[in-house]
Amino acid sequence: QVQLVESGGGSVQAGASLRLSCAASTPSSDTMGWFRQAPGKEREFVAGISWSGGSLYADSAKGRFTISRDSAKNTVYLQMNTLKPEDTAVYYCAARAGLFLSSDRNEYGFWGQGTQVTVSS
Repeated sequence: QVQLVESGGGSVQAGASLRLSCAASTPSSDTMGWFRQAPGKEREFVAGISWSGGSLYADSAKGRFTISRDSAKNTVYLQMNTLKPEDTAVYYCAARAGLFLSSDRNEYGFWGQGTQVTVSS
């Protein structure tokens, strides 16, 4: 059972940056992902990173967000630059027991509690 704890959310102005962190309770070679859910909307994929460091991004994140992992610290990061009001959401870290990247939230079995990101114009 992997426990995931997110941190780093907050309230910022448009154009600012934030870095989210996700600490896992155990060393893992799982694929990790970041998802987000805005009020009244479904949870959507943002970015994922494989055990080997390969990455996948949603179109909305390409060029602005960067996912990375520090295996020594069992931590995954999401660097978010040039934030927009439409990025406002609760951001969730997730892990799946597989070696391949996936943007399908149903393939992720472990989830963190989420961290709020609010971007004002």
